[in-house]
Amino acid sequence: MAPKVLVSDKLSETAVQIFRDRGIDVDFQPDLGKDKDKLAEVIGQYDGLAIRSATKVTDKLLEKADNLKVIGRAGIGVDNVDIPAASRKGVIVMNTPFGNSITTAEHAIAMIMSTARQIPEANASTQAGKWEKSRFMGVELTGKTLGVIGAGNIGSIVIDRAHGLRMKVIAYDPFLGQERADKLGVEKVELDELLSRADFVTLHVPLTDKTRNILSRENLGKMKKGARVINCARGGLVDEAALAEMIQSGHIASAALDVFAEEPAKENPLFGLPNVVCTPHLGAATSEAQENVALQVAEQMSDYLLTGAVQNALNMPSVTAEEAKVMGPWIKLAEYLGDFAGQLTDEPIEAINILYDGVAAEMNTAALSSAAIAGIMTATNPDVNMVSAPVVAKERDIDISSTTQTKSGVFDGYVKLTVKTPTRERSIAGTVFSDGKPRFIQIKGINIDAEVGQHMLYTTNKDVPGIIGTLGQTLGTHGVNIANFTLGRRNGDAIALLYLDEQPDNGVLTALRNTGLFQQVRPLQFEVA
Repeated sequence: MAPKVLVSDKLSETAVQIFRDRGIDVDFQPDLGKDKDKLAEVIGQYDGLAIRSATKVTDKLLEKADNLKVIGRAGIGVDNVDIPAASRKGVIVMNTPFGNSITTAEHAIAMIMSTARQIPEANASTQAGKWEKSRFMGVELTGKTLGVIGAGNIGSIVIDRAHGLRMKVIAYDPFLGQERADKLGVEKVELDELLSRADFVTLHVPLTDKTRNILSRENLGKMKKGARVINCARGGLVDEAALAEMIQSGHIASAALDVFAEEPAKENPLFGLPNVVCTPHLGAATSEAQENVALQVAEQMSDYLLTGAVQNALNMPSVTAEEAKVMGPWIKLAEYLGDFAGQLTDEPIEAINILYDGVAAEMNTAALSSAAIAGIMTATNPDVNMVSAPVVAKERDIDISSTTQTKSGVFDGYVKLTVKTPTRERSIAGTVFSDGKPRFIQIKGINIDAEVGQHMLYTTNKDVPGIIGTLGQTLGTHGVNIANFTLGRRNGDAIALLYLDEQPDNGVLTALRNTGLFQQVRPLQFEVA
């Protein structure tokens, strides 16, 4: 059955056609997002939801979205999506961070030019029949210092364009390495130095707890007298009241803002001030950008629903279509390892460590870790998936860690999962054979070679004679057929992992436990395709 996607905002017909061409059953209702009650009535029918900014994806809406797997936001901002609630529900949230990058960067450059030459005010004055040539004395950009706060995708485009204007560019970005700075041709500086040196300061960072109010009253005061401020990133990055006061005092020469702390911005301390340019969040407002993000979100959602590829997700590691093909068996292995450990663990889990060896270490280990954690969590919550599992683990204060190493044994690569509880550590390792089938290769440090079956039985015992006979006889007496039988032993301890044709009932388990030979007798179940 084809996946079903609802488009509840205004996406282009070309984008909608992409869903159809990819074999997706798409329902195009561009005004539905404005009717939250009607949307809540129908959302349970869909696997995917494609939106812009009009649709509000709230916790209450997600409660009704029982089949929803992915939300695609055409654009970069996801303020209208409750991402934590989506993560708890196991729904991937994607955006399109690059489709409007050029458009937004160009708008920032336009705003820089507008503040330098007072273009909006000069236009209004001239059209009013005035000829105030002497009033609008501007400054050249050539030779001026542009301070870029945030040298990511959009910031780097602004840097490139500023070089074309013969500006000197300095940048502050905690994640900007020296090699990347050299490639961009910028001088990497700390924030205080940028503020004290820049003639123009332009912001290109997301709004987070660390960036909120980054141009605070204190930091605005550190700027050189006569500098100019440009914000085409996010409202909330600038103390707007303080900026207005410093423009009035002459400390800041001018400012240009496309975004505001409260939007739609009907009132603002900057409105009406001379030397201030304001636009209504037009950064991505070009026909090219709107089309690009719509096409991109349709492709991303289709890729995920049809191939499992994850791109530009905000609550899940990205997995390309190529990775999805190669990693499919390894993701399944990670789920099996987690599921095994989860079914055997009866105590609160304190920590999970995942070791990746050889070829497994070269893969997308973040995605593999999500799969392993999901496997563990499904033992107590079957609704958990790769998206929600890390959230659930964090809520339970479980310490998650992973390590990688080069090939260290007979296998090209393997994954080893270790779960720590208040009283013990349990480890299990597995690999993927050349036939693409996951295998368990080690339990409790004891080497084995066991394929994964839907119905399995795990036992531990002292390494003494009679165990195999007891297992076979007891299961046979109760009419349970053994499909595969794997044994392992080390230092006087032994384990057995049996692949059975059916799930053993309580009578079988009780009979085995009553022999007094086994330390553990645990039935296991796995979802095997």
